[in-house]
Amino acid sequence: PESPSTGFSTALSQTPSISSISSEGREDLQVNQLETQIWIKPDTEKTDVDFSEILNAIQEIAKDVNIFFDELEGVNSPSKDDDSLLHHGNLTSTSDDASRLEVVGEEVPDKNKANGLYFRDGKCRIDYILVYRKSNPQTEKREVFERNIRAEGLQMEKESSLTNSDIIFVKLHAPWEVLGKYAELMNVRMPFRRKIYYLHRRYKFMNRIEKQISRFRGWLPRKPMKLDKETLPDLEENDCYTAPFSQQRIHHFIIHNKDTFFNNATRSRIVHHILQRVKYEEGKNKIGLNRLLSNGSYEAAFPLHEGSYRSKNSIKTHGAENHRHLLYECWASWGVWYKYQPLDLVRRYFGEKIGLYFAWLGWYTGMLFPAAFIGLFVFLYGVTTLNHCQVSKEVCQATDIIMCPICDKYCPFMRLSDSCVYAKVTHLFDNGATVFFAVFMAVWATVFLEFWKRRRAVIAYDWDLIDWEEEEEEIRPQFEAKYSKKERMNPISGKPEPYQAFADKCSRLIVSASGIFFMICVVIAAVFGIVIYRVVTVSTFAAFKWALIRNNSQVATTGTAVCINFCIIMLLNVLYEKVALFLTNLEQPRTESEWENSFTLKMFLFQFVNLNSSTFYIAFFLGRFTGHPGAYLRLINRWRLEECHPSGCLIDLCMQMGIIMVLKQTWNNFMELGYPLIQNWWTRRKLRQEYGTQRKTSFPQWEKDYNLQPMNAYGLFDEYLEMILQFGFTTIFVAAFPLAPLLALLNNIIEIRLDAYKFVTQWRRPLASRAKDIGIWYGILEGIGILSVITNAFVIAVTSDFIPRLVYAYKYGPCAGQGEAGQKCMVGYVNASLSVFLVSDFENRSEPTSNGSEFSGSPLKYCRYRDYRDPPHSPVPYGYTLQFWHVLAARLAFIIVFEHLVFCIKHLISYLIPDLPKDLRDRMRREKYLIQEMMYEAELERLQKERKERKKNGKSYHNEWP
Repeated sequence: PESPSTGFSTALSQTPSISSISSEGREDLQVNQLETQIWIKPDTEKTDVDFSEILNAIQEIAKDVNIFFDELEGVNSPSKDDDSLLHHGNLTSTSDDASRLEVVGEEVPDKNKANGLYFRDGKCRIDYILVYRKSNPQTEKREVFERNIRAEGLQMEKESSLTNSDIIFVKLHAPWEVLGKYAELMNVRMPFRRKIYYLHRRYKFMNRIEKQISRFRGWLPRKPMKLDKETLPDLEENDCYTAPFSQQRIHHFIIHNKDTFFNNATRSRIVHHILQRVKYEEGKNKIGLNRLLSNGSYEAAFPLHEGSYRSKNSIKTHGAENHRHLLYECWASWGVWYKYQPLDLVRRYFGEKIGLYFAWLGWYTGMLFPAAFIGLFVFLYGVTTLNHCQVSKEVCQATDIIMCPICDKYCPFMRLSDSCVYAKVTHLFDNGATVFFAVFMAVWATVFLEFWKRRRAVIAYDWDLIDWEEEEEEIRPQFEAKYSKKERMNPISGKPEPYQAFADKCSRLIVSASGIFFMICVVIAAVFGIVIYRVVTVSTFAAFKWALIRNNSQVATTGTAVCINFCIIMLLNVLYEKVALFLTNLEQPRTESEWENSFTLKMFLFQFVNLNSSTFYIAFFLGRFTGHPGAYLRLINRWRLEECHPSGCLIDLCMQMGIIMVLKQTWNNFMELGYPLIQNWWTRRKLRQEYGTQRKTSFPQWEKDYNLQPMNAYGLFDEYLEMILQFGFTTIFVAAFPLAPLLALLNNIIEIRLDAYKFVTQWRRPLASRAKDIGIWYGILEGIGILSVITNAFVIAVTSDFIPRLVYAYKYGPCAGQGEAGQKCMVGYVNASLSVFLVSDFENRSEPTSNGSEFSGSPLKYCRYRDYRDPPHSPVPYGYTLQFWHVLAARLAFIIVFEHLVFCIKHLISYLIPDLPKDLRDRMRREKYLIQEMMYEAELERLQKERKERKKNGKSYHNEWP
């Protein structure tokens, strides 16, 4: 090499920069290895030197220099956690000095400095925030961690909090070189060519039809549910073909501005990826930000929101201030509750995992519209046919039929006509359209899941998730600590890792399963307690002083029991969460996804059983095993089991579902939004009292975000769990409560905006993470769909009076043998469904205090009860009649036929609906072909340009291709 003045010049700097080779007479080759830069400046004279060989040689030299400086920094660098570097409310930069030299001569953007999203120079955007307290004793770990962060190329600034000098904010920025390096390692897909849309060839006849349809649409409103495209930014990545980022092929990608090429969510994800792989202490497992958060070295870690979500100016006249403001106006605001969600914006700001949740929630809500409409139609059909229902007419006119008491001693005899209102209300839900609605909802659940798979495939294609595969997950620190002594080779990475013996794993799973079984038994015990409460209080309310409660003792019992049951459900949910957490940690799952799936399954089982156990009791056990007057079955030979109302048990099931569903959804919505609102309001109130309103508005963005609530520890678990349990309520007992889909629809319309408002305004910005689907929840949804077919079959056959009425119409009614089943065929059904009991056969402890003389002026000799039994003077008193066995056989036959028919329809629909739409499959094949062609053409074009430049510069050319 020549002298530094004419050949090589070497300098040390701390600023990373892009390596480049210019084709001008003078070429600058810059090699950057973290803290070393070497410039090579050849003479302007033409030469045949191969600069690629020089570049390789310099890179080898730079590696040695880099190693030397790394060691030197580790020995002599001052403590970056030193308090002397910090001043209250002032920036203390530990970023590279040369980054400031680049700003010399340029005007620092005051706007960037003021909005709290950049470093002090106004150019380096804050990609991630770490928070710790100076009083925390884990100083040495933080020093090593932050030194290794800088060694990875990240830039750093520190600042103390304006409200508490003990709190320190560490601001991190990833330069272009770091982003490019890790984007290539993480296979981040970036846009490289705009999409070309091809129009399918249309026939003249189809064109005419489309013109007529478009002319008709001109009379209709202009898509009121779609968002105004003028307010939404042009998301370039959705209109471009994408490919994994590569620094060698950087010229292929569309780069207008290197500062905005990677969006903020991607930048934060890359920085988080780096932080998860940085060591904080010597040792094989002493690595990663999560461990530092768990041991308290850092108090919080989060990416920043993009400014305020409010603006003084209207978004229609001045546009959006930032993406957060745009999301608030177009998504989280209550004024757009009827519009579609801007899913591309949600995905860009919060990442694919959260975007998929809102896509699924929106799809579920949209699919509820037909279910809610049909359910409302079934209810209105019951309203319109109420006056023509023969059964309710007979109940209302049965003033001469006296029913036996429904409880011991204190319950009086009652006329059947007294239950006229309950008979009419029962008809609203239990009518001729109920069976059709049950079949429809079973098919609807299948169609919902099948079309969601198609919708997910389209979203995965639009969001570049088709070929995305989760990288090999890191082992959980708890698993490493427990099984660090036993190791075996990982078949994927080929590296040794901790190993859990099969016997140990099985024993832990057995203990965990035993714990699950025990907690389910606790739920059953709680239901048993509710049953005892109902049995005891029905007699108490029957002897109540107030006539309103005394005359409606059974309704009062059911209502109070449901409210108490709801309180027990909410209390047990708190216990179940702790038990599920304990059992999941006891199993020692290997990775975070295994831990999440195990915890999800346990929590769903606990909450599902807890929420639905009492509903199952009312639907299938209430009034089924009570015996008959004179021979009642009793609990512990003391309490008489509760009977159904003379109009049936369906009204109890409707009350149970309606009250639980409304109370549960109201409570969940309050806890999701009300609790964070109260906490954030209290924080703002304290800041306002200490610093005043003006000082609070001048807080930097990291201070404002730190005062927000963190996303819950289980991520989207609570959001999914709430919706899955609601899906169970909507499908499992929908035959008994057709209005359940309507209530779910109304709740979900509010839920979408509540969740959006919570994510945008009340929570810190969660880390953007990728996912291909909704995970284990899809399998749970399929299981609920199968269970719903079985439960609805039993509800129609056992709980409702559909089968007894059908048997009477075809076998015992006026139309017996004629093949008809209209209302005229139901004449006499009520009398045929009631049995006769001799009052003198009552047991001593169940004999009522009144003798029924108020009905006829003389003591009653007989009373009626719901059952198919022989009269007291028959050869076998109170034995089952032939009609009972006919009804029982019809119920079993209906269950078998209904289940097989619906399952066949479900499987047929699943088979006929492909998981991937045909047009999407063709687009994917077409795109794959075009991408290969484009990459080939771009590479060919680059090589041809290089060849022309070498010829122009007189370089030697050795017949390279092409």
